[in-house]
Amino acid sequence: MLDIAGFPGFEVQFTKEGAVHGQAEAAALLDFLAHGTVSDLFVFAHGWNNDMAEARSLNQNFFARVAAVRRTMTAAAERRFAVLCVLWPSKKFAEKDLIPSGVASLDATETLYLQDQLDDLKGLFQDAAANKKLDRAKTLVPQLEASPAARIEFADLLRSLLPKPQAVSEDAADLLCSISGEQLFQELKDPVLAAPAPAPAGEGGVAAISDISFASEGGAASVGTMLRDVGAGVAGLAGRVVNVADTFANRMIAAGSNLANLTTYYEMKARAGTVGVLGVNPLLRRVREQAPNPKLHLIGHSFGGRLVTAATLGQDGMAPLRPNSLTLLQAAFSHNGFGRRFDGVSDGFFRRVVTDQRVTGPILISCSDKDFAVGLAYPLASRLARQAASGLGGPDDRYGGIGRNGARHTPEAIDGFLLPAGSSYAFQPGSLYNLNGNAIIGGHSDICKDEVAYALLTAVEKT
Repeated sequence: MLDIAGFPGFEVQFTKEGAVHGQAEAAALLDFLAHGTVSDLFVFAHGWNNDMAEARSLNQNFFARVAAVRRTMTAAAERRFAVLCVLWPSKKFAEKDLIPSGVASLDATETLYLQDQLDDLKGLFQDAAANKKLDRAKTLVPQLEASPAARIEFADLLRSLLPKPQAVSEDAADLLCSISGEQLFQELKDPVLAAPAPAPAGEGGVAAISDISFASEGGAASVGTMLRDVGAGVAGLAGRVVNVADTFANRMIAAGSNLANLTTYYEMKARAGTVGVLGVNPLLRRVREQAPNPKLHLIGHSFGGRLVTAATLGQDGMAPLRPNSLTLLQAAFSHNGFGRRFDGVSDGFFRRVVTDQRVTGPILISCSDKDFAVGLAYPLASRLARQAASGLGGPDDRYGGIGRNGARHTPEAIDGFLLPAGSSYAFQPGSLYNLNGNAIIGGHSDICKDEVAYALLTAVEKT
């Protein structure tokens, strides 16, 4: 057993395929819960991380705030909590520095950057031949600007690594796999602009994307420095450049970098679903069988938000798991994920979580226009769909992210704000709450806040 900010803690690691990596970890959790001393189990899933140390640091920092705020709340202080940390193999988008100011050879730097980006993708995929395909793609990078044939082959190599998309996609995965390789490059080569400034305060919890926060998290800060050094004239635009590749002089290299980031996104999307449905859901079913009394509170950050929502949905034909609350912190999936007929016809992939009442208590969704990382994939998806440049990734864009805009086209969603600890929330079972964190959450990983912990614990007290 671990000490996670003073709570009894357990880690269970999962493979890419969703299998429990070490059964002893799961057994230790089940044995502890069987003693009957725990009233509530937090189940926390991290998002994109390059190593487990980063995930563990987030776990400790987040629950440190939960522990501190809990001591100020009468009902929550009486609960007996334990923490299950879900560890799964995830990967970030490329966000590192590209071009220091004054660099002499822009094209050479950009070529090396994209080749490094492809190297970073090695080991990510199930395909045994994936590394060979990535090596072949690397050799094509110097030819991308001049050769349509190289662009077509590059695109085909990367998308051959991805699982088959759904027939109706909330994030343009169907378009990625159906349009020609040359068209992919043409759609992804132009700068991606964020939505214009958000609506005035008081218009609810769903906010448009505005400026990037350049100082709130490591990746975004380095990108911010690069944009200031290289992206001359950006400040005068209606929106803001939100993709590192938008500073490239070589637009076809930029398109290749954008395609590599989309490849990472779609693979992580699929993996989060696999781990949630095939790994975490069955484990929590075992928890319910062997220790039925503890209430389950699922919390997911970034792609971990998709993971715990997939675990809540579960497999078709199985009885619902029905956790007691669900909290999505800057979640990396479509803002139409819970939506009803978001395109006039189709429901969101997770719509049944709402209609089947698969969460017995409140569903909380933090969203912030300062979240650079969640917004990265969605404007690119809009590019594939040839959406208008104004408002890309914002609340009116079909391909916006829930961590930016909250749940859209979802009648059960109620707009509000993240409030200071001690404030009053009117959380009710069966409702979704879009909690606007523009004033609180300064970046994708900036979730270790008292306001976030207070909202979570208030929802727990309602169960």
